[in-house]
Amino acid sequence: MADPAKFYLSYNQIHKTVKRLSEEIKSTGYDPDVIVAIGTGGFIPARMLKTYINRPIYTVGISYYDENDKPKDAPEKVQWIDEVENKLEGRKVLLVDEVDDSRITLEYCLRELLSHKPAEISVAVLHNKNKLKEGVIPDEVSHYFVGNELEDIWICYPWDAVDIDEQEKMAHTQ
Repeated sequence: MADPAKFYLSYNQIHKTVKRLSEEIKSTGYDPDVIVAIGTGGFIPARMLKTYINRPIYTVGISYYDENDKPKDAPEKVQWIDEVENKLEGRKVLLVDEVDDSRITLEYCLRELLSHKPAEISVAVLHNKNKLKEGVIPDEVSHYFVGNELEDIWICYPWDAVDIDEQEKMAHTQ
């Protein structure tokens, strides 16, 4: 039986969410030049999104949680785009992550990207947790796309699963 404090997802469910998200993005007319994935959680959704929105993907590594899944005092850059100014200045950017939880990581990354003067910047997340956020989405962000709204529970993504068969079973028993 699934743990009620956790929400399990299958790759199939994620794929359908990404497809729906891409359709929403296209319906607004927003046509990004580049996709920026926040690692590690945004890597797979960004790659899946590329199937529907065929744009180059750049990755950034931001660390906000420690090895025990506890928040640090502030987000830290682990990896950043080489020659950011040349790749982002004057371009439309779509920032992708798996979940908007506290919003601290998103805000940090958005402010860093905005410092490189993109023409426009938008956000796409698979899941938004409906709760009070500590961070804010800067006013310069033109769109905030969400695949699904969820309560504030622990989300178990398939790319974090040690046993994918158990993950699939749990995802389908909820």
